Formats: sequence, structure tokens, C-alpha cells
Amino acid sequence: MNVWQLKVGDSLPDSFCLGPISRSDIVRYQGASGDFQPVHHDEEFARKAGYKAPLVVGMYPAGAISLWAAELFGPESVRQTAFRFSAMVWPGDTLKSEGQLASRDGAKREIGLRLTNQQGECVLTCRMTFEREA
Repeated sequence: MNVWQLKVGDSLPDSFCLGPISRSDIVRYQGASGDFQPVHHDEEFARKAGYKAPLVVGMYPAGAISLWAAELFGPESVRQTAFRFSAMVWPGDTLKSEGQLASRDGAKREIGLRLTNQQGECVLTCRMTFEREA
């Protein structure tokens, strides 16, 4: 199915899955992003900060889902991306998406995405706007 033909309220034809997220995934992301906060990789530091374990860098799943959506619509059509983080993501979590077309106006499309963990808890919502050149 061509995603540009979706009607408002239609679900995206594919879904996105990330994980289970390993500590190696976290450290690789930290190296690529330059975010070396120890709360994301150092067990003792994370526990002293009040966490049960090092937590996943929030932009890791955010970047992964926005890249996935950009590939669906074409990276050249991305106009805006906004995230809202609603729960922490931990090593071992598996995240799955659900998404739908939120609005359609001429060549512009807006989608809404939700990432949920293996317990069904929403950890991230994302709104993306795409526009095709005429």
C-alpha cells in the first residue's frame, strides 16, 4: 500500500519493533551520539541515582522510530517531528509501534505514533509531518 493514499484514521501498513534492547545497544548509541551520561551505562551510578538499572537513552528509541517513519514516507518529505516521553525504557525492553494517519491536507500528511513496551505501557508518542513536492 502507498502510505500517501491513506485516509485519516487509517493505520500505517507496517509496524516497528525495537529490541530487546541490550546494554551493548545503549553503549553503541552513546558512542554514536556523544551522550556519555553514566546513568545510561554504569550500574552503580544508576543505582545511586535511584534507578533500578541504567536506563536507555531516550533519543535512541525516538530516533529509531522517526527513521522508520521517514523511510515509509521518504526522508525528503519530513517537515516536522515532535516527541513526548511518558515512561522510562530499560535494558531488555522490547518496543512496538502503532500508528495512524492523523491529518491529510493536499500534499501534507501528519501521523501519530505510539511506542509501547512488552507490558503494553506507552513509553513514547511521536507526531510527524510529511509533505511531498508537487
